[in-house]
Amino acid sequence: MNLKTKITLGFLALLVLLGSIGGYAYYTVQGLSTNSRNILTANFYSIELGQQMLQALDRMEVDPGAPAASPRFQRALTSEAGNITEPGERVLVDSLTQALDKFQRQPAVPVLEQLRTQTHRMIRLNTEALKRKNVQLGQQATGAGRNLLLAATLAVLLAILLVASVPEAAVMPLRKLTAALDHATGNDFKTTIPVESPDEFGRVARSFNRMLVQLQEYRSSTSAELVTERNRARSVVDGLDEGLLLLDENRRILLANPVLCELLGLPVAQLVDQLAADVAQRNDLLATMLKPLDAPRRDAAVAEAPLLTVAQKGEEVFYRLAVQDLVSFNEASDKTEFVGQVLTLRNVSDFKKLDQVKSNFLATVSHELKTPLSSINMSLKLLQTDKLDAEERTRVTDGIRRETQRLLRLVGELLDVSRLDSGAGIQLDFGATPLPDVVRFATATVQAQLDNKQLQLATDLPTDLPAVRADVEKTTWVLINLLANAIRYSPAGGTLTVQAVRAGQFVQLTVQDRGPGIAAEYHERIFQRFAQIPDKAGYAGGSGLGLSIAREFITAQGGRLWVESELGSGSAFQFTLPVAGGRENG
Repeated sequence: MNLKTKITLGFLALLVLLGSIGGYAYYTVQGLSTNSRNILTANFYSIELGQQMLQALDRMEVDPGAPAASPRFQRALTSEAGNITEPGERVLVDSLTQALDKFQRQPAVPVLEQLRTQTHRMIRLNTEALKRKNVQLGQQATGAGRNLLLAATLAVLLAILLVASVPEAAVMPLRKLTAALDHATGNDFKTTIPVESPDEFGRVARSFNRMLVQLQEYRSSTSAELVTERNRARSVVDGLDEGLLLLDENRRILLANPVLCELLGLPVAQLVDQLAADVAQRNDLLATMLKPLDAPRRDAAVAEAPLLTVAQKGEEVFYRLAVQDLVSFNEASDKTEFVGQVLTLRNVSDFKKLDQVKSNFLATVSHELKTPLSSINMSLKLLQTDKLDAEERTRVTDGIRRETQRLLRLVGELLDVSRLDSGAGIQLDFGATPLPDVVRFATATVQAQLDNKQLQLATDLPTDLPAVRADVEKTTWVLINLLANAIRYSPAGGTLTVQAVRAGQFVQLTVQDRGPGIAAEYHERIFQRFAQIPDKAGYAGGSGLGLSIAREFITAQGGRLWVESELGSGSAFQFTLPVAGGRENG
């Protein structure tokens, strides 16, 4: 049964009991009132009429001939005849009527005494009835009072029972709910509410217990997600290749990732929860990192701070400091508050090296430009004299031509790099290209260089070699560049080999020299722009652009360019191009 129904039935029972008490009291009072009126109407009135009759008899006894006495007695007796309510009263009234008739026919004292006696008997009869009825009314009133007292006692007991049980029935579940809520507030989701009844509180208890189960599941899933996110964030922070230091608003260290710990040479236990200023007193690198924070113009001080140099594995590694303020919006004060700082050490060694490479490149290009220009200038001065014979003039003119070609080649490489960097891309004119024609044209172009170093060029080109899908101009440029490099680094009197073979849907062309070779760690680096190989590896000079441009030309045509070499065993530069009409992947 529902709690609401129980309370309603309890108060309804109390209401019914109170209504019954009221109805019974009303009925009892009405009965007593009716009986009282009946007594006044019947017996008391009869006694009053008897008194009037006695007064009339007294006058009749004093003056038997009084004219009004007999009629007065007659009227009272007639009224009494109409108000007969008691047993035996009718006989007395009839006897009085007969005696009055007799007295009116022949007045006599005995008859008058008889009338008086009969009147007294009537009065006594009604007086006794009045007393008896009064006693009965008293008994009825006592019984009604006792019944009312009993009903009132029952009503009070019921009211006390309701007062004692109804509030407790309503408050006890609330106490249990409050206790369970207190446990839930304390993150204890296992303290459920016992379901002891199917009423409203039972339904509330079942709903609350389901809520606890869902909260427990949500807490478990949320905790797992938080742990996952924390681990992911920690993995991200720990996996950074730059040092990271997190400070609170008081510059107390909250976090230091492994890279920074390694740079500072301190374990994380000696950093976290320590004041950065205290740690900086015994660590020069941290002191250098904190120094710009107190500058009047902090951002400018950080931007102008020199690179931090750290020795690692025998090499200098360069780091640049960056500082970022952390702010948080405080809803209580409706303001944005400073909560800390993030200091990062970014590894800029690659940029430093690239800057150095570019510096070297500019120096190399300057040298490459200066040498042929100086040679051309000297040759022009010689041509201006009249002391040179025809043969000498021819030799000088040939020198000017070679230096001019050298300048044109260098300028062409720079223009190609400029076009590639500008995003213009490589414009290709594809067609079915016979590689033997490309080899013959490239060989003729470098023949003067071959003769100058007394080098022999051997070619191995099968007669059934298929044509390739390629741009003739770009492919010839690549082969000339590879041949020029081979000539430059080949010993005088040596042999170069150009070989072509079919490899599936591709044709592979190889330029083999007998030079000093290239160490394995530089096989990819030499194809990077501005790359310079140490002299001890056998390479010197060059702009560092030719191989980079050559690889981009070959890749754009669907092929691949690489080198196979070992120190002291020469180098074999190889590239592939797709067969004309075949698949263009590989």
